[in-house]
Amino acid sequence: MTTAPGLALLTAAEMAEADRRTIAAGTPGIVLMERAGAAVARAITARWSPRPVAVLCGPGNNGGDGYVIARLLAGQGWPVRLASLVAAKALRGDAAEAAAQWQGKVLAPTPAVLDGVGLVVDALFGAGLNRAPEGKAAALIEAMAGSGLPVVAVDVPSGLFGDDGSAPGPVATAALTVTFFRRKPGHLLLPGRSLCGETRVADIGIGASVLDAFGPCLHENGPALWRAALPQSAATQHKYDRGHPLIRGGGSLTGAARLAARAARRIGAGLLTVIAPEAALSAYRADWPGAMALPDDRWGGLLADRRIGPVLIGPGGGVGAPLRDAVAAVRAAGKSLVLDADGLASYAGQPGDLAGLLDADCVLTPHQGEFDKLFGKGEGARLARARQAAALVGAVVVLKGPDTIIAAPDGRAAINANAPPTLATGGTGDVLAGMVLGLKAQGMPGFAAACAAVWLHGAAAERVGAGLIAEDVIDALLGVLDRL
Repeated sequence: MTTAPGLALLTAAEMAEADRRTIAAGTPGIVLMERAGAAVARAITARWSPRPVAVLCGPGNNGGDGYVIARLLAGQGWPVRLASLVAAKALRGDAAEAAAQWQGKVLAPTPAVLDGVGLVVDALFGAGLNRAPEGKAAALIEAMAGSGLPVVAVDVPSGLFGDDGSAPGPVATAALTVTFFRRKPGHLLLPGRSLCGETRVADIGIGASVLDAFGPCLHENGPALWRAALPQSAATQHKYDRGHPLIRGGGSLTGAARLAARAARRIGAGLLTVIAPEAALSAYRADWPGAMALPDDRWGGLLADRRIGPVLIGPGGGVGAPLRDAVAAVRAAGKSLVLDADGLASYAGQPGDLAGLLDADCVLTPHQGEFDKLFGKGEGARLARARQAAALVGAVVVLKGPDTIIAAPDGRAAINANAPPTLATGGTGDVLAGMVLGLKAQGMPGFAAACAAVWLHGAAAERVGAGLIAEDVIDALLGVLDRL
């Protein structure tokens, strides 16, 4: 699975390291600051006509960027007023140098600075903020938020934590956010994504090679991350080459397993078998002519068949000891596992029972409620909790939601941002589990299969549009896979 440097997401510390290495290689910090300010100014003039603008500057390099932006806009004839949380003489380093080039007044940071302007540049705090704004800063952010004015955020909207997308204090929603070199996790994680508005990444001359020094393990999910591992058709293939996954279905609620089975076949599995109680087999057999539905008494033989695997347990399977026994049997047979729904609920509050049983090729697919029941509600942001959970159980964890997080036990993680709200309907999670299963059956490793399935799931839903039901996602996969 490629590292996809273009999709890398940098924490505040990693971005600071990228800056440091670039400066050490010979590019002065003030040059990077000038380039950053110029990128924001260009983005503003490309989107808005000249109008009175308030530039709000903070105490660090983000504020230095603000001074550059103010100077450049004023030089193009924009009426600019600049307010700063600190006096220019209190600034240090590159920010002080940028402030020294500003020829206008520096106003007090009060809400009155917004009176009569048509645009606000938020250069108060960048992605490295790690506590809620207070005092004058909080009052100024609240005034921005309540002004109804379009806001352009430098790096991130002030008050947003760039590392996890949280916002424990006031934040003014931006119409446009301009960040530098690479996105931060907070640009994609909620509520950060909705607070950033349109997000643009500006090139300020930091080379991609600086990433080699610390190897980012967090990425935005996208085809460049996993395309090379995506199963490819070949003229010499036959159905057995494309895998034969197994689904353990329920006896009364058959819909979930049937959706998962259709999704696994649609995404390319060559054969598929569902095993279920005898009384339910007619429901499974009536749903498709191209898959097999076999009774429970065939379970042991199927697990012993080396041609069959991986196995999906959970959709409609019933909660309790029988599912836990089934999980243990799958792993004892040396087969990889996708665990969803009832399979997850069967281990509620006991995630340690999965530790040592699973491996890095196994995949868990909980939504937030299932995740909390399995791992406990706990404290901290979703990204950190998903990573901790993956490390605990030793398997890939797909924490589903509008900002789905795919976390591997070795610390790698991907954040997905293409899922439309129409996916919030019954059965779409079963479809996703089936897609993961189908890709794994064709040889994709667990983390790559999970990342690919999540992105394809979102892309298919976008293709359908309004009125989506779970079955539509499966059918829309045809067009999405064809484009890839």
